[in-house]
Amino acid sequence: MIIGCPKEIKNHEYRVGLVPGSVKELVGHGHKVIVETGAGAGINYDDKAYKEAGASIVKTAKDVFSKADMIVKVKEPQAVECAMLREDQILFTYLHLAADKPQAKALMKSKCVAIAYETVTDQEGGLPLLRPMSEIAGRLSVHVGSGLLQKHEGGLGRLISGVPGVYPARVVIIGGGVAGFNAARMAVGLEANVTIMEKSQNRMRFLDDYFKGSARIVHSNKENLENLIPYADLVIGAVLVPGASAPRLVTKKMLKQMKSGAVLVDIAIDQGGCFETSKPTTHRDPTYVVDGILHYCVANMPGAVPLTSALALNTAILPHALALANKGWRRAVAEDTHLKNGLNVVQGKICNKNVAEALQLEYTEYS
Repeated sequence: MIIGCPKEIKNHEYRVGLVPGSVKELVGHGHKVIVETGAGAGINYDDKAYKEAGASIVKTAKDVFSKADMIVKVKEPQAVECAMLREDQILFTYLHLAADKPQAKALMKSKCVAIAYETVTDQEGGLPLLRPMSEIAGRLSVHVGSGLLQKHEGGLGRLISGVPGVYPARVVIIGGGVAGFNAARMAVGLEANVTIMEKSQNRMRFLDDYFKGSARIVHSNKENLENLIPYADLVIGAVLVPGASAPRLVTKKMLKQMKSGAVLVDIAIDQGGCFETSKPTTHRDPTYVVDGILHYCVANMPGAVPLTSALALNTAILPHALALANKGWRRAVAEDTHLKNGLNVVQGKICNKNVAEALQLEYTEYS
C-alpha cells in the first residue's frame, strides 16, 4: 500500500501524522510511504530523517493525496484537503465530526473511507487513540489555566498554589475521565484546592481512592455545579461523549455568578464545548472574555507541545495503521470490531450513530 503523510495546515499545528520511526516500521512491512516536504519540520524532523527511514519526499500535499491509498494525519482535513480526497481512499486521523457538519458533508461527497482516531475503541471500552491527547490536554489545561489566572493575562491575579496564609486557587474539573483525571493530577501537584465532578459511581470510587482526600469528588449534577461555580477560580471542562457533541453544562447564566477574572478552559471544544459560551479559538488568539470571565477554547491544545504529542500519538496509532495497510480497510475492520468503531464515513454515508445524531444526518450501519 502507498501511505501518504501531508504537512498539517491548521493554525499553529506543528504535529505530524507519521514520525520517522513509524515510517521505518511501515516500510519494513513492505509498504511505500510518501511524505510532503517539511511535514516534520515543526518538531525538528527534517526531510533527511524521513528519507533515512525509507520515505519518498514529495513537493506538495496534492502529490500526497493523488498518489496515496491511505492518508495518515493528525487533525481533521481542512476544506482544501477534503477536496483532494477520492473514492475509497482511506483517511486515518482525528475528525471530531459531531461539531463540524461542513467537514462531514465534504467527506461524504468525496466517498472516501474516513476512520476517526477518537472513536476507535479497546477491550476495556476505552478510546486508546484519543487517550494520549486527552492526557496531554488535561495536563496542559492546568498549565494554561494557572498562567491565565495571572493579572497581566486577564485573570483575577491568584497564584494557583497560594502561599502560607493565603488560600490556593479553587479548581473545579467537570469530568473525571482521562482528561479530567490528568488535569486533577497536575492541579493537586500544584497544591490547588481541587474538586472533580463525575457521574459514574465506579469512576467516582476510583478517583476517591486515587486522590485519598487531596481532591474532592462530587457527583456531577446541576445543583452541585451551581453551588461550586460562584467560588471557582479555574473551571476545566473535560466532558466526553464518544463521537457525540459535548453537553453544555456551564450556562451563560452561571457565568454571572462567577468572579470577574475567573478562567474557563474547555478541553471538550473539539466536540463543541461544554460551556454555553464556548467557541473555538487558536493558539494564535487563544482567549476571549464573556461577562468578565476569561475563556480558553483552543481546539488543538496538544499542538502546543507537538513533539511530545506526535510521539505519543504515533505510539498509539501505529498498530492500527499497520493493520489497515497490511490487510486493507475492509478486512482490517472485519477482523477488529474496535477498529470498525472508528469508521465515521464510508463511501458517502455516515457510519457512526453518535455522529449521525449530532449532525442530524442519516445513519447507515456498516456491515
